[in-house]
Amino acid sequence: MLNENIKALRKSKGLSQQELAVKLNVVRQTISKWEQGLSVPDSDLLIALSEALETPVSTLLGETVAESEADAVKVLSEKLEIINLQFARRKTFRRKVLHWSLISLCVVIVAVSAALVVVNSPYLGWDFSDPEIAVVGTVFHAFEWLFVRLAPMVLIAAIIGIYLTRKKA
Repeated sequence: MLNENIKALRKSKGLSQQELAVKLNVVRQTISKWEQGLSVPDSDLLIALSEALETPVSTLLGETVAESEADAVKVLSEKLEIINLQFARRKTFRRKVLHWSLISLCVVIVAVSAALVVVNSPYLGWDFSDPEIAVVGTVFHAFEWLFVRLAPMVLIAAIIGIYLTRKKA
């Protein structure tokens, strides 16, 4: 009788065995054993169970409770609300990651620009007759040439991205 009442009340509240187990701070298998009649909750857990199922202990111990249909719309709306909250949190987290990544990109661009200004194209005074120095000088020049042309556009795009991903008040 107790096992049937636990199962019926749990289902009428729209709870899974796992969800009820979490509320009672027990493992799911404990709930399963109670519902199968293989064990019974002790007095403390019986009180906690009655609170979790929002029913008096006497009802749990009394006659068989008819398995009432859970308000399907209410249960569905609660689950959808949980899913929507999870999506909102994930979207906020992704926006924050993108926002700080763009800020980091701007800092890197400014730092590399400052480093290039400080070193002032040292490869221009190198002796390019040595093949290894010629390769290093050419690679350095190619990097500097590409950076000077692409960095302003990337910096502007990153600043626009920072503005668009800011936290709206």
